Parts: sequence; C-alpha cells; structure tokens
Amino acid sequence: MAFKELHCNKCKHARKGHPLNEKIQEWLKWDKNEETRGEIQELKDCDDKMELHRLLFSRVRFGTAGIRVKMGPGYSQINDLVIIQTTQGLCKYLELVFPEARRKAGVVIGYDNRHNSKKFAELTATIFVNQSMPVYMFSKVCPAPFISFTIRQLQCVAGVMITASHNPREYNGYKMFWDTGAPARRSDEKKVERVILNNLAPWEKSWDTSVLNGSPLFRDPQQEMETRYCNTIIKPMFPDINKNSNITFTFTPLHGVGYEYMLKAFESAQLKPFVVVEEQRDPDPDFSTVKYPNPEEGEEVLDLAYQTADDCNSTIVLATDPDADKLGVSEKMENGEWKEFTGNEVGTLLGWWMLFRHKQNNPNIPLQDVYMISSAVSSHILKSMAKFEGFNFRDTLIGFKWLANTAIDLVKEGKTVIFAFEESYGYMCGTDIPNKDAITAGIHIAELATYLEKDNMTLRNKLDDIYLQYGHHIYIGSYFICYEPDTMKRIFNKLSSWKGQPDSYPDSILGGKYNITAVRDLKAGYDSSEPDLKPKLPVTSSFMITFTFDNGLVATLRTSGTEPKIKYYVELCSQPEEKNWEQLRSVKREMLDAIITEFLEPNKNGLLSRAK
Repeated sequence: MAFKELHCNKCKHARKGHPLNEKIQEWLKWDKNEETRGEIQELKDCDDKMELHRLLFSRVRFGTAGIRVKMGPGYSQINDLVIIQTTQGLCKYLELVFPEARRKAGVVIGYDNRHNSKKFAELTATIFVNQSMPVYMFSKVCPAPFISFTIRQLQCVAGVMITASHNPREYNGYKMFWDTGAPARRSDEKKVERVILNNLAPWEKSWDTSVLNGSPLFRDPQQEMETRYCNTIIKPMFPDINKNSNITFTFTPLHGVGYEYMLKAFESAQLKPFVVVEEQRDPDPDFSTVKYPNPEEGEEVLDLAYQTADDCNSTIVLATDPDADKLGVSEKMENGEWKEFTGNEVGTLLGWWMLFRHKQNNPNIPLQDVYMISSAVSSHILKSMAKFEGFNFRDTLIGFKWLANTAIDLVKEGKTVIFAFEESYGYMCGTDIPNKDAITAGIHIAELATYLEKDNMTLRNKLDDIYLQYGHHIYIGSYFICYEPDTMKRIFNKLSSWKGQPDSYPDSILGGKYNITAVRDLKAGYDSSEPDLKPKLPVTSSFMITFTFDNGLVATLRTSGTEPKIKYYVELCSQPEEKNWEQLRSVKREMLDAIITEFLEPNKNGLLSRAK
C-alpha cells in the first residue's frame, strides 16, 4: 500500500480559499457515515490542522498486496467513502476494458471477519449492481483464494476481496483480482487509480445498499463454490494412505476464516480429522489471543497451537492467517521441541512434492515444458532442482501478483506450471487457483506427511534428503530500520557507483576473499549476467540490487516501498557433494557480516537493527 500526495502545499492559502477548509467541506459533504464524518468534524472543531492534512491530503493506493491500511476517516485510511470511490473507479475501468462481457460475466466479492468487512463488501456490491453488473458475493466469510477460484469457475471479469490479510485488527483492505483469477497486474492497478480520481464524488445511489435486497443481479455462490472447490481442487494422490495414517494434525485458523474450509478439505482428501485450537477456531475481528495474526511470527502466535498439539499427541501443526492465503507448518521433533519450518523450507517440501506428483501422473512425458516459479528474494532451491531434473525455473518480483501472472502467461504459451511460492508463507499448487492458497497447500503438506510416514520419515527428514540431493540452501532474511530517505539513497547510490562512476559495482568482499560474479540492479535496469546487460525482470521504483558470488552465495538488498526499512536476503547454495553443512553455515555468517559491514555500513549510516 502506498500514498499519493494531493494538492495542499502544507495549507498555504489558494485563490479560492483555504485548501484545507475545502477538503474538510468536501469530506463532510460526501461522507454519509456518521462515525467517520463526526471524527473529521471533531478534528475541525479542535483545529488539528496537522492531523486533518494527514488524513485528507494523501490517498491510499494499490501496493504489493492491494490496499491495506488502518480503518478510520480520511482519504489516507480505509472507510466507507474510500471503498465507494475505489469501487466506482474499478467499475468505470471495467466498462472500458470489458464493454460487453462485464454485463454478462459480472464480478465476485468476498470478505473476511474483520470489523467493517461485510459492510465494505456490501457497498462494493451496491455500486456494481447499480451499474447493471451481476455480482456473486459470498454470504459468509471466505478465504481470499476462493475469489480467484470463483472468477475462473464462473468466468467473471474481476473480483474483490475485503481483507487486510495478516495485519493487526485495526486494519482492513481491498484486494483486486482480474478475469484470469490472478491478482490485478500493476499496469491495471495504475489505470484503475487514474479512473478513481475521476470518480471521487459518490454516485447518487452508491450509499444505498438496500438495492441488494431481492436484486436478480445479486447472487450467493457460497455452497456451489465450496462443493466445486472440494471436488476439483482437493485431489488426493494416495487416498488409502491418507485414510490409514496414524498422524494427528493440529490446526489453527488464528481467529480467521479457515476452520470450516480446512475441515471440509481434510474430509475430501480422506485425511483423519484434525484437532483444532478451540481458543482460535471461530472468526474473531479482535484476534483476542494474538497481537499479530500471522503464522510467520512463530511461537509468539503458535503457542496455543503447540499446547493443544502436546495435549493430544499431535506431531504436526498447520496454521493459516485470517484470510487463509498464508500457511505455517511446524513439526514436533524427537526431543519434544517444535520445529517451525520457514517459508522457504515449506516451499522446498511442496516443490519436491508437486514435482513428484507430476511425474507420477505423467510418467512418460518429459519436463521440458514444465515450470516452477519463486520470487526473487525467496530461496533458489527450485532453480537448483530445475538444473538436476530438467524442468524450467522462473523468478519474479515480490508479491503474488507477479508470481500468479507469470504463471498465467506461461500457461497461455502452452506450458505447465506445477508450483510457485514466496518466502513469506505463500504457496500456489498448480494453476487452478492462480493465487496463494493456504487450504490447498495445507492439504498437500498433510498428504506429503502421510506418504512419508509409511517409510518412517518425517517432514524434517525429507527436507534434509532434498538438500542432500540438490545441494544445501542456507538462507537468512532480515532488515535494518532507516528513517532517512536520503540515507537509503546514499547507500544504494554508492553501491551502484562503487568505483566513482555509474554502473560500477563491488566486485568482492573481505579484500577479495569472495568474488562477485554477477550484479542485477532492478532500479537501474542493469544485469551483468545478461548479454545485453538488461534484466529479465521489470525495472522497479525502489532500490533492489542482487549480488551473486563465485561460491554460490546470493545476496539481495532492497528498500521497502511502504516501510522505513532496508531489507536483506542472503542464501548460500551449495553443490550436493558438499556435506559439511556446519562449515557452510560458518561461511554464510562470515559473508553476511561482511556484506552488512562493507555495503550497508550500519554504524556510519545510523541504521537500527531489527532487534532494537
């Protein structure tokens, strides 16, 4: 999510009056929600110009995962009026792109269990119905991937999911999906944003949700899509093995929408019913047992799940975030401690499993047209697997809008995409749902576990086995906090003019001990490994530089577009014959320390480590 500055010049007077007063009056005229309207009026009465400027002179924009921001008054937050304006822009843009099909195909709308989600969904539906577009809106909370699935099943032109994913309870959001079922491409988002600015005034009936009552254009796909999902997406490879497994799974939806859907998916896969974490089973907009409802937070949010699993002798914990598109996986070790798999490790296990399934189902078909995909800052394990197995690998920019749309483009070329993932716990198994889907991924992990059980193997055993076969991949990702944009710019400009001239980058660290063999700078549009020196990935507006070293280590440094952070991702990719994993870890630590010290210079630049 990002912001667009409007036109205030810090409240200097304009010819037609004070621009802040004009903005206040505009809001009070357009907003019909008594609560948010009252908050702006109260700020006006208190003469809080700074807060009013913050709320009224910047507008939320689509970012990596749609709009995701705190709820509250003003154009810089999410509320009824911003939902109406955003949907009016989307509606008008769809009229331009799909002038005929839109009236027949319509749109899909879903929502999670957050405060105001259902109301935001109804306002969104109202605008489409008023424009004579069919609307398929789920009658109860649903997972985000169900929007992608339903778009494809009903051949709709677009979809909207009201959710803030794994953000805290104060947030909500607006995810936009296209006719392919994939998240909207950045090019379409930019065009929608421009149309929004031309449709800011609420249309005559945009606030009146009563139009949905009894409208033949307003339909509920809930039951039909649940049935289709289980019948078409949940395809167990070995149902008898699933049925006879002794593994007890524990599941937590972290107060989100996942429980009912995972329950039905387990049943369809003929897996033994899981044990649910009762305190976190039901949708709760306040996420009462966790501060951040995100499985990436580890033990901090999984403590109750581990307690439940220990009480019922469960050995595997599955966790989904509130809109059920992220999956966390943990396994109990022999010493009784819990091993929480990283997003890269789950991606490694699922990558192996999806390749195994594909080869089992297509034993005589070569892999030359088969693809797997991961984001540029995720583990390179799929790339290593591709070299050994003969399938193809692609990397993309960060975010599933890039992963999913790359998969869609490959399918249009006649290719088969069997798996895609990003290190932040997002997994796409096949292309029936061109989006990350924690329900499907959870079923595949469960089925992999039952398959391994027959050979007395655990998920951890299999992970080690994969590294033995394709090479160990030692990864770390973290960040420094930097509140000064000029400091960020100075750091990255120095990296791209290392020898005092443009496009001159470091060629080694530690005085030549480890040499750099390739540099990719996506902000500058430079890649030394390509014949024309141009990267295959799109140019980015934020800084993002990747260094590849001669010993297989890959390091990416980038700035965040929405947070005051400099992020780093470092992975040492070894050859299978290298068995001394502790030595590899030592090399990785030495190189990481050198990269941070020599390239980022945290002490000199006043960078704050993640721990501070």
